[in-house]
Amino acid sequence: MKYYIGVDVGTGSVRSALFDSHGNLVTIATEEIKIWTPSADYYEQSSSNIWNAVIHTIKKILLDSEVRKEDIGGIGFDATCSLVVIGENDSPVTVSPSGKAECNIIMWMDHRAVDQTERINSTQHYVLKNTGGQISVEMEPPKLLWIKENLPDTWKSATHFFDLADYLTWKATGNLTRSLCCLTCKWTYQADDQGHRGWNDEFWEMIGLDDFVKEKYQRCGTDVKSPGDVCGQGLTNEAAEQLGLVPGTAVGTSIIDAHAGVLGCVGCIAEDEHFTVPDITSRMTMICGTSTCHMIMSQEAIFVPGVWGPYYSPILPGLWSAEGGQTAAGKLIDFIVETHPAYGKLKGTASDRNVHIHEVLEERLIQLTNEHKVSSMSQLTKHLHIWPDFHGNRSPLSDPSLKGMISGLTLSSDMDDLAVKYLATVQALAYGTRHIIEELVKRGHKIELIYMCGGLSKNHVYVKTHVDVTGIPAILPNEKESVLLGAAMLGASASGNFANVQDAVKQMGGKGKLIKNNNK
Repeated sequence: MKYYIGVDVGTGSVRSALFDSHGNLVTIATEEIKIWTPSADYYEQSSSNIWNAVIHTIKKILLDSEVRKEDIGGIGFDATCSLVVIGENDSPVTVSPSGKAECNIIMWMDHRAVDQTERINSTQHYVLKNTGGQISVEMEPPKLLWIKENLPDTWKSATHFFDLADYLTWKATGNLTRSLCCLTCKWTYQADDQGHRGWNDEFWEMIGLDDFVKEKYQRCGTDVKSPGDVCGQGLTNEAAEQLGLVPGTAVGTSIIDAHAGVLGCVGCIAEDEHFTVPDITSRMTMICGTSTCHMIMSQEAIFVPGVWGPYYSPILPGLWSAEGGQTAAGKLIDFIVETHPAYGKLKGTASDRNVHIHEVLEERLIQLTNEHKVSSMSQLTKHLHIWPDFHGNRSPLSDPSLKGMISGLTLSSDMDDLAVKYLATVQALAYGTRHIIEELVKRGHKIELIYMCGGLSKNHVYVKTHVDVTGIPAILPNEKESVLLGAAMLGASASGNFANVQDAVKQMGGKGKLIKNNNK
């Protein structure tokens, strides 16, 4: 039996997991990572801190599982779309106004480059058609332009600019291969089904980053491969020693975290034998966590205003993908709950009962539904409405300047008020998802099934509300760590023990629970 390691670098932690060749989880380890916030809308991390967490978590899963390092067939990495800056001697170069060298990552959710984003969008360059008509402040070109304009010393001393996932494969293999997923989805690298691939010189010159053109893109990547392709010669001696693995262990070309979630879900079939899973291009995957990503694949390029993409082959070879999203999902729920006056009481109740706070809230909502004798829980928010764009709107409005709103407030501040505000927040997010789906369908996508994975997929109110609001059934994979499984599939593909990444998806996909719409 061969085993595969998946490493997921999320917003606040590094997680590593070990899977067998059938996609069964053996063990998992998590370590928190640091976030610096030197001012409002600035979010920074350290690549050294993250790599050390990778080392610690991989060593732990090997120790806990007692699997021999010789039985590890491959390793795959996914990460948030954060920008890493590296200088001479592979040292970190600061991206921070504080000047701290260790702060060499501008995080995905950092909004410092709003002005640069607006100027880039004002060019109306045709490459922006692949980002929904507008580039997002969360993508890399605005961040790179911000660095050039605000930190000229950093700009001059940087030898490499990496998407975080590509930084990880570089640390593991010493190879400068970049992922087609990272570059097409976050850097405006161009690829299509006619075999055309490359950077657009005119775009970079137009936005003021002609340095890259003159350098022939040496600092941002020239060797580009698809996720799951073999990256370099496998683990270097140094990386293998750090991680406790065998030199040369296969490493798959990386992928963005949300896209790893798609890989971990799309091979999953329903436990209900009477339900036929539709064609892969009719299945949307929601990766629900701090933010939520709405991913859909298609045979042809379908352009949807306000939705990122279409991108060619960033997940599975030969298929286009599009990505809608909500910048604040789990983060918004946490904010509404944790800033409420009754949060202390809620937290105490959950602690006394040793359950998650969401379970306590759901139970109270069920009680309120019965007490008020309403036909469904959704009626509890009849007079309370929330606009959820507290951190801007990613899709389909593509407006980072939007703010949130609550309508229907009263003087109540007890647990019941908290429970209803929690429900209204979940409903607002669900209607945001419905808005995204409506725009996708209007432009030509067909959506007959939703896969849901990530932390919020464990929240029954969140899942059921989305199914009822969208009218589309959902599958919750039995393997709850879909993102980690997707990362492990990249290592499995690179190992040579599977024909390709599609074969790994099929063999390791597993089954899931079907959630149906009550309104049909």
